Amino acid sequence: MPLSERTITEAIIKRYTEKLLDSLKCDVAIVGAGPSGLVAAADLSRAGRKVCLFERKLSIGGGMWGGGMMMNEIVVQDEGKEILDEFGVETRTFSKGYSTADSIEAVCSICSRAVKTGARIFNLISVEDIILRENRAQGVVINWTAVEMAALHVDPLTVESKYIIDATGHAAEVVHVIEKKVDTRLLTPSGKIEGEKSLWAEKAEQTTLENTREVFPGIYVAGMCANAVFGSYRMGPIFGGMLLSGRKAAKLISERLSEEDSG
Repeated sequence: MPLSERTITEAIIKRYTEKLLDSLKCDVAIVGAGPSGLVAAADLSRAGRKVCLFERKLSIGGGMWGGGMMMNEIVVQDEGKEILDEFGVETRTFSKGYSTADSIEAVCSICSRAVKTGARIFNLISVEDIILRENRAQGVVINWTAVEMAALHVDPLTVESKYIIDATGHAAEVVHVIEKKVDTRLLTPSGKIEGEKSLWAEKAEQTTLENTREVFPGIYVAGMCANAVFGSYRMGPIFGGMLLSGRKAAKLISERLSEEDSG
């Protein structure tokens, strides 16, 4: 059978459009497909929630993808290793309490699980704003990353969601939008973004999990974004805290959704 360029093009446009149309209303919109965003997507979709994950870059994986200084190995402590084990990622013990994993395998395995459990992942899409109702986030405003990079004046589209997870890492992109555009106080000590501190791996791994929580009605922060927003340290290429943070964010939102379902 001869190949038809028209059929190839039609198939891509139709299937993508179907996927996007089915995602215009979801339970949770996750912004940023790094380790915490991917784990949260996998856990929430496995729990039966409709999840859409938006990543502005062509590739997914965030900081995990590049390992440490482009050496594609990562380190996890024992608690983080348990999550990698669950996702089928091979790890090797380096010393007591420390294991390593291939960063490419880790990203691909977690992403595959998230997609297979039902999460919808859209790359090359930037979240430029939120939908706001009565001082509560009700969804995200999206546009092509290429439009953003070219600084074109092209109006965006919207995706409604009950909750949002900002997993955009150091940039804390969604929370920065709120700080800039919404006349309100964030749920931080100062009411504003506290800012990221310099590298302290042990402290950062601990506080990443502690800071994974709601920062504005309807919006949770996870991963490095949580430390940037609540004013803690960066941790470098150790990723247990990131993985655990994604799991905690999913658990907190799942509990809220269950309460709303029963109430």
